[in-house]
Order: sequence, then structure tokens, then C-alpha cells
Amino acid sequence: MPSDKTPSSSDRPSAPEAPEAPELIWLRPERTGRGPRPAHSRDSIAAAAITIADAEGLDAASMRRVAAALGAGTMSLYNYVPKKEHLLDLMLDAATGEYALPAAPTGDVRADLADLAHQQLAIFRRHPWLPALVLARPGIGPNALRYTDHFLAVTAPTGLGGGARMEAMAMFNGFVCQYAQYEQTAAAGAKWQSELVGYLTRAAMSGEYPHLAQAFATSGPPADPEKAFDRALDRVIAAVLAPAAED
Repeated sequence: MPSDKTPSSSDRPSAPEAPEAPELIWLRPERTGRGPRPAHSRDSIAAAAITIADAEGLDAASMRRVAAALGAGTMSLYNYVPKKEHLLDLMLDAATGEYALPAAPTGDVRADLADLAHQQLAIFRRHPWLPALVLARPGIGPNALRYTDHFLAVTAPTGLGGGARMEAMAMFNGFVCQYAQYEQTAAAGAKWQSELVGYLTRAAMSGEYPHLAQAFATSGPPADPEKAFDRALDRVIAAVLAPAAED
């Protein structure tokens, strides 16, 4: 039997809430099937931002500057890239796409890892803003996933588990990032470097730091940067290949 009671507002079914937009740009469709083809793409936006950052630094790659470079309005750019963090993600993944990854590893783990490290250092040298961004906001875009999958394939012959190889990748990438940042600091602070060497030399000669004095006495002339990188890289690769300690 129907009720003659008027439904109150609390009795009426509420309208379904709109689904919350994904936080990661990689979970957002680049475009929908409706409407005209977009004037810009994620690739073109990332390329414009990278060009600005390479020339003037990461801070210069603002949404306004990128929009101007594309001949678009700043607000229209937000239709493609909802916020600045998404722009950084696009830039990072576009730079990661510069790796020339082979179809399959060679089977020589040391040689394949050395190749990856040298490619990574070359990318960081082309894009000086990139190492700090990698350390602050690790990339998980399509190109980063391809790199990760390749690293795991390269290190599969070690017999290490997947988790240990992921940890090894983080250590490996962190080393190259920090070496690239060290190079940038040395290049930008020649006077500081010279003063640091003088300071450490005096400290070593004071007699208060015998182990430092011994290291200075046997260090020889300044190392060639490429050879220094290769020596440090050999140690990192040895650590990557070492069996993991039991928990």
C-alpha cells in the first residue's frame, strides 16, 4: 500500500558523487574521443618545457613560459597539464626517453650496467636541471617503466630477487645523479674547489689527521673525470652484483 507521506530531503536518494580525478597524470587520458583534435600533445609540451629549462634552469619552465612557447594561453595549458607537478613529470619522462635501450640485454651484466650509467650521465649533462628533479620526484612514466624493466632484465642473471634488484637500481641511479651534481658543483665553483683543496692540504699537514695525510700522500695528481667516474662506477656495480645479506 503506497504511503501518503511526503519524502523528506533525507529520504531522497542523493546524487552520485563525481569520481575524484587521478592524482597521477599517467592515469589521466591524454585526450578523450570527443571534440576536435587537441592543438598540443604531452610530447610537445614536455619538449617546450625542456628547451626552456636547458637554457635557463628548471624554475624558468613555468606554465606561463611554456604556454607562450607553444603559442597558447596559460589557462588553456591547464587543459593538458592540470598542475605544475604534472609538467615536471612529463619533462622527467621525456628526458628518460633519451636512453637508447636495446631490445634485450647482452648477458654481460657489468657491460650492460656500465652502458646504462654512461647513457644516464650523458643525459644529465645535457639537462643540468635533471639530477635534482630525479632525486626529488622519481619518475614512473612510460619511459621510466621501460628503463626499469630493462634494468631488471639486465640484472636477472645475478640471481637476486626482484626486490633486491629494485633496491640495486635505486642505489645505481642515485650514484649517477650525485656524480652529475658533483660535476656541476665543481664546474660552477672553481674558486670554492681551489680553497677546499688548500684547506684540506693544511689539515693533512697539521698532523692531527694521520689517515687524511696518508690519503693525500698517495692520491697523486687530479684524476681524469671520466676515469674517476669509471672507477667509482666499478665499485657501485660490484655492490649491485654482490649477494644480498640475509635479513
